Amino acid sequence: MSRYGSFAELASGEVPGRDYRVRTSGPAGSDVLIVAPHGGLIEAGTSEIAELIAGNDFGLFSFEGLKPYGTNRELHITSHRFDHPVCLAMAARANVVLSVHGCLGHTRIHIGGLDTPLADALAESLRTAGFPIEPASERYPGRHPFNICNRGARGQGAQLEITHDLRASKPSHAAIAYAVRSAIAQFQGQPSAER
Repeated sequence: MSRYGSFAELASGEVPGRDYRVRTSGPAGSDVLIVAPHGGLIEAGTSEIAELIAGNDFGLFSFEGLKPYGTNRELHITSHRFDHPVCLAMAARANVVLSVHGCLGHTRIHIGGLDTPLADALAESLRTAGFPIEPASERYPGRHPFNICNRGARGQGAQLEITHDLRASKPSHAAIAYAVRSAIAQFQGQPSAER
């Protein structure tokens, strides 16, 4: 159970710059947004993976916990309640929204979200890269319409839930990012009727 049900609640009880920070980057007009809603020390490694995926080509929004180790979980806002206004504004301008999360388990990437063609492209690319995946994840479905990954211009997106061992490995970060960027490129190459 999350301590805060919205960003406004969190902002009333936490201090920016001490307890959390927000990082954004990316070219103006990018139609792809990569989101790490539980970055920093909330779900360690997700900010770094999201940043590698975004590179210089895609928009990035990262909400990062800065509290002492072991106390950042209280900054976790459930994905369908994650409503940071800057993130919502960036998502509304993006045709492709992908969120990066951390999850329990060992050596697995769960893929969810309402954008089935994008999720399928991610599954194929990550599987080809050698990662054990859970496509159309039942444990982490990401199908709530208010889930941050589904708040883009098309009302659908995708999410990755990555186990700790993969998030703790720098080589895995790069390999995941490369596979995800390849999947997004493939997805964007599809005719708009299929999207």
